[in-house]
Amino acid sequence: MPAKRAKSSATSGRTTATTTRNGKPARAKTAGGKKANVATMERAEAEALQGTMDRVVDGHRSAGRDTPLDNRVIAPGKTPMKQTVPPPAAANRPAPLIKPVADSDIRDVVALTEDFKLLQSPGPRDDFTRTDPWRVLRMTGEIIEGFDALANVEKGVSIFGSARTAPDDPQYLAATEVARLLGEAGFSIITGAGPGIMEAANKGARIAGAPSIGCNIELPFEQGANPYVDTLVSFRYFMVRKTMFIKYSNAFICFPGGFGTLDELFEAVTLIQTGKIFQFPVVLFGTHYWAGLVRWLQSRVLGERKISPGDLDLMLLTDDPAEAARAVIEAHAAQQKSGARGTRR
Repeated sequence: MPAKRAKSSATSGRTTATTTRNGKPARAKTAGGKKANVATMERAEAEALQGTMDRVVDGHRSAGRDTPLDNRVIAPGKTPMKQTVPPPAAANRPAPLIKPVADSDIRDVVALTEDFKLLQSPGPRDDFTRTDPWRVLRMTGEIIEGFDALANVEKGVSIFGSARTAPDDPQYLAATEVARLLGEAGFSIITGAGPGIMEAANKGARIAGAPSIGCNIELPFEQGANPYVDTLVSFRYFMVRKTMFIKYSNAFICFPGGFGTLDELFEAVTLIQTGKIFQFPVVLFGTHYWAGLVRWLQSRVLGERKISPGDLDLMLLTDDPAEAARAVIEAHAAQQKSGARGTRR
């Protein structure tokens, strides 16, 4: 007997759970089609971290740089990471890497009452460095450092995309050309400092003689900055780094990339949608790559009225470096004319 399908009632607003042949509720599945349970999540997290490392390593290697990840100390007092990454084509990949970073305690594993914390015996003096007040001070320090390093950036463009993109990839060449055109127009180029598309953009800035800026992030492994970065600022916290991307940019250009690129894309669109920034072009470079996402936004998200029709017009799609650069240059001219730059900051 086939499993019962979930049925929704438009009148009652209730949904009945899907059941299996034995009458038990069906287990949820991940987006990848696996059973959703703790073991699956642990494996996914380990594989995701390993995949992130692989992409960064592949990006550096494709540019001709060797990046052995040996003897890297992840955190004080922890065992050094012994990790030799094989060539991308090797079948025997190393075991998934799970190591703590220097500041992984974003929240407590177990929710403790404030009374419980108050009545505990005081720990070593250096315990304060792992408390939230200390982290706030450290975040404040990172914000000050970032503002200080980037204070002179008046015309900035942040360019995002995959770290794995090789130097002979058409997208790499296009990113270099876009950055070169913008650099010659007087813009500073800002990236995440890594390989791939980030390297291509910094390279284009270098060719144009424009400021080439990299905002690096602490990861559970050594990422390393690409050699075309002139000004490098390193951050522990994504929230601080993302603030720098927005604050010192007049536009975002998103080349084909993964979750990090999508994160920056939707961050910018949300800020525009909510009136936090305006006259801020968001360019999606590579129409074929972004086509599926755009179709889903049109058919599902807009179709169910989760966004407004005008929201789709917040993003510009192109395959032409000159067109991408022109959109940014024209938007900046409009910003200057209306005084939007000062308002956005």
